[in-house]
Amino acid sequence: MDFLELAKLRQSCRSYDENRDVEPEKLAAILEAGRLSPSACNSQPYHITVCRGEKARQAAAAVSGMGMNKFAAQAPVLLLLSEEDYNKSAALGAKLKKNDYRSLDIGILTAYLTSEAASLGLSTCILGWLDSEKLQSLAGLKHPVRLVITLGYAKEGDPLREKKRKELSELVSEL
Repeated sequence: MDFLELAKLRQSCRSYDENRDVEPEKLAAILEAGRLSPSACNSQPYHITVCRGEKARQAAAAVSGMGMNKFAAQAPVLLLLSEEDYNKSAALGAKLKKNDYRSLDIGILTAYLTSEAASLGLSTCILGWLDSEKLQSLAGLKHPVRLVITLGYAKEGDPLREKKRKELSELVSEL
């Protein structure tokens, strides 16, 4: 499968098969794809915390406030993506250019993790609605959690939805 096919296939899953776990070798491949993702000055200013079992249920509760993301409790794995400190060159660049590269790097990491998951037949959903303090406490993290990715197999019969995206002409201009 080429990357464009993969991009068309990947979607946010909100209905997981609670009886099917993520195989350790597939999780390892997903994490390796994340390790290989590019970042400013190769600083990799993030940490991935893998939550399974009771920890996954506790993490799901921390992303389900006000009735949001109820499906997260179905996912067998939750990945917490937290910020870490820059290396010296990235810290200097961020200060001089007034740009927080960590958020960009976490976005790139997320794209790699979710794309590799889709290539392995797994489903994901990227969650920004979360209680960082609860997640930090749960995982013993000193830095904020910026995103959570639910990971698992979609329930049988979960349909591939039509992608609603802007037209290319609305997104791209050429000088």
